[in-house]
Amino acid sequence: MSTASPVTLITGGSSGIGAAAARSLLERGHRVAVTGRSEERLARFAAEAKEIAEPERLLTFAGDAAENGDVEAAVDGTVEAFGRLDHAVANAGFATPGTLADGDPDRWREMVLTNVLGPALLVRAALPALRESRGRIVLVGSVAGMIHTPGNLYGATKWAVTGLAENIRLLVTGEDIGVTLVAPGRVETPFWEHSGRVPEGNLLTADQLADALVWSLTQPPNVDVNTLTIRPIGQPV
Repeated sequence: MSTASPVTLITGGSSGIGAAAARSLLERGHRVAVTGRSEERLARFAAEAKEIAEPERLLTFAGDAAENGDVEAAVDGTVEAFGRLDHAVANAGFATPGTLADGDPDRWREMVLTNVLGPALLVRAALPALRESRGRIVLVGSVAGMIHTPGNLYGATKWAVTGLAENIRLLVTGEDIGVTLVAPGRVETPFWEHSGRVPEGNLLTADQLADALVWSLTQPPNVDVNTLTIRPIGQPV
């Protein structure tokens, strides 16, 4: 295993967009760490990844993206095992069904903490290592964070991520750290298990989103790609 190959940590990396990005990076020879709350999903992803990469190039960490101790443990474990951290990808997130008028308030706290606090915790924990590597940060937002829909609290959390991306860029751009917001439209992933319904019409695949995410991570050092908005053909808003 080359100790010169880049190292990426992806939260929510055991399924969906995060897993697709992890597989793409592993195929490129990178070293990757992924986090997730389900040990079963992490184990299944690690078993599948053996088909494309040596086991020593993949780390998995069970934990909650909205718990500071879990996030710090993942970052510290990655740096300890691989000796560096080049990319931090805040991908963990989910939506709850309904609106402010008819949704379940008991689920809202978890969603808000995962979608908004989670990226902030990852950036805080990863910054020391990213300053050394002059690395990159990617936040996975959403088109829902750029448009308004009636009573959509999930959209409000993604509006927060949109703002957080620029906030972080202003904080770290003077330290040669790149920051990218990837804002997908409708994507065919397990995301819809939480939101309650699969939308009609054309959907992007997780691999298509992963291609864009990996592209942003593999730009030349002097290039800072700030916002990628990606919709399937036919999605009007």
